[in-house]
Amino acid sequence: MEQVDKFLNYLSGITPISPKAGEEIKNLCSIVSIKKNKNLQTIGQTCRTIYFVLEGTARIHYFKEDKDVTEYFAFENDLIIRAESLFTGRPSHKAIQTISDTTFIAIPANSLFELFDRYHEVERLFRKVVERSYVETINRLESLQFHTAEERYLALLQKSPVVIREIPLKYIASYLGITQVSLSRLRAAIS
Repeated sequence: MEQVDKFLNYLSGITPISPKAGEEIKNLCSIVSIKKNKNLQTIGQTCRTIYFVLEGTARIHYFKEDKDVTEYFAFENDLIIRAESLFTGRPSHKAIQTISDTTFIAIPANSLFELFDRYHEVERLFRKVVERSYVETINRLESLQFHTAEERYLALLQKSPVVIREIPLKYIASYLGITQVSLSRLRAAIS
């Protein structure tokens, strides 16, 4: 459970929680390990679990007109959920797939939501986690609207330079909203 303790230390850095609340969260946590290029959750499944990446890299993706579109990358300590499914209870049109062998912390959402009523500090903590994720989503949308492909690529590279080199170009290009050929040109120009 050393990995869970490390995760709880990370959460405590966002906002302090009492040892009792931390123990309650810890009791909900489980470790899920998924091999490279496998689905953690499939398209059509309803999201009922909140995941954080402990080690590895994952993505949220969907298919549009038979094209595989990457919506989100999750790196170490990143939250990865299909929020549209988790909060509505409806099946998702998106999947969570690993890009490398990936280890997640899994927390059953309903059990966590029950903790919110008993520990307001836990509710505040996860509100802050979701706020961060929401702001990151808005920043991504704005980057697609207001920044060039090069600026978007450099921002992604800055976030996780080592991992980006391991992600297939087709996923990065899709995430950036450009073709793989354009990404290859862009990378060559930057190098």
